[in-house]
Amino acid sequence: MTSSVMVERNSFGASASPAACAPGAAPATNWCVVPRCEIRIEKCKDGCKIVCSCEDEVACSTLQNLCQMLSSGQCSLCCQFNGVTCLDCKLCCGHCKYEPTKDGCCITCTSGDAACCQMIQACCEAVANCIKNGCTCFLCFNGTPVCCCC
Repeated sequence: MTSSVMVERNSFGASASPAACAPGAAPATNWCVVPRCEIRIEKCKDGCKIVCSCEDEVACSTLQNLCQMLSSGQCSLCCQFNGVTCLDCKLCCGHCKYEPTKDGCCITCTSGDAACCQMIQACCEAVANCIKNGCTCFLCFNGTPVCCCC
C-alpha cells in the first residue's frame, strides 16, 4: 500500500524507559503505520490551519479515524531530514480543533492571545519551510503520528 508509511514511534520525542537503556537489554520497538498525505499549512487571523489531504480512500478514512480518536490531545508537527528530527513544534499555546474534510482533515490552531498567536504562526511557518525544502513531516496528537507527508 503506497498510501501509508511505517514509522518507529520512539523517534517522536518519547523518552526511553530505564529498562530499555539497561546494558544487555534489547530496546522495545514500537512501530505504527500512518497514512501518507499532503500537508498544507496556512496562516489565519488567530493562528494557522493544517490541511491534510489523501488521494487514497483507505488512507483518508484511517487519517480521519486516528484524528477523531486522538485529537483531544496535544497537537504537534515533527519534521525530519534524512531520518533525523530537525524541528518539533508543540502547538501547546493555543486551542487545536479537528474537522474532517472530504479528502482528509483540517486542524485549526488558534489563540486569543497575540503573543501565543505569533508563536503558533511562527511554528507553522517553520514547518511549511521544512516541507517546502524536502523534509518529511508528521502530524501528531500526544506524540502519536496520525499522518505523514514526504
